[in-house]
Amino acid sequence: MMDEKLIEKKISTENVFDGVLLHVKKDTVELPNGHTATREWIKHQGASAVIPLLPDGNIILVKQYRYPIEKITLEIPAGKLDKEGEDPLICAERELSEETGYTAGRIWKLTTIATTVGFSNEWIHIYAAEDLKPGKQHPDEDEFINYLKVPLKEAVQMIDDGKIFDSKSIIAILLLAKEIKQR
Repeated sequence: MMDEKLIEKKISTENVFDGVLLHVKKDTVELPNGHTATREWIKHQGASAVIPLLPDGNIILVKQYRYPIEKITLEIPAGKLDKEGEDPLICAERELSEETGYTAGRIWKLTTIATTVGFSNEWIHIYAAEDLKPGKQHPDEDEFINYLKVPLKEAVQMIDDGKIFDSKSIIAILLLAKEIKQR
């Protein structure tokens, strides 16, 4: 339910930077009390992520270097929507294939998350996949990715130990573990 007393109204917008992935905006807004303020934010077309579940209870994680945090991460396969309006399910299937080589016989939505609500409009659609068929990994030209199979229970422990710290991956792993427990 929307509380109208909290809504800020956009007065003007300025494009600060237009990149391939990110578009930085600087807006002037009218606050609920009538004053004005500046809001800097990043426009992002959104992304999809998928947690692949193998019949033996293992999940597939990808290992890659993430330049902004200067760390190698363990994550579920994910990638940005190719364009605004792309079906997030199509994106999830594409990323699964590119990053792991697998295709899914069954794929379903776990949730959608807003990643960083204080400065970005990015939404990530998170799916789970099973009935996997192996294929050839074919990442984007600028991606260097290895994948590994990890028992789901061990992945939960890796979250507790701080070895998995990527937020979309944490959410996917915990939601899938909860779902598996309820089956």
